[in-house]
Amino acid sequence: MTTLTYLQHYPPSLLAQVRALIDTGRLGSWLNERYPERHAVQTDRALYDYVSDLKQRYLKNSPALAKVQFDSRQHPVQGTLGTNTFIARVQGSKLKSKNEIRIATLFRQTPPEFLRMIVIHELAHLKEKDHNKAFYQLCCHMDAGYHQLEFDLRLWLTWRELGD
Repeated sequence: MTTLTYLQHYPPSLLAQVRALIDTGRLGSWLNERYPERHAVQTDRALYDYVSDLKQRYLKNSPALAKVQFDSRQHPVQGTLGTNTFIARVQGSKLKSKNEIRIATLFRQTPPEFLRMIVIHELAHLKEKDHNKAFYQLCCHMDAGYHQLEFDLRLWLTWRELGD
């Protein structure tokens, strides 16, 4: 039986459906039917512009972003698909702060919906640091289908790990 690393906290009935797709070899085709396109955001500059557009649309009053980039050190098995870091430094009598968002390099290969989902997730951390109710409400405000996209991304990661 396949260990579903990315889906551990979902109900058994849902996991049974996923296992059935895996056992019949249909998970990849199901994902490709649902998400047939790949996005065009391939460079750090394009990613910065993409994130800035979403930030401007939904989080105008949140802190500015100093850096946005793809990061090859982010790895889903280690639990990181993206990070949002806040760095504050004292320079003289002033407090300088900057926000950085790093997205796992594997998101260069994903459908545009998955890139949007992870960017929304990281942008939500600008306002809410913890994964609490307010955090997920903000994510759903930015994309009403956020929870479905998160689940489908977990399916995509499972399929990718299985190498089907």
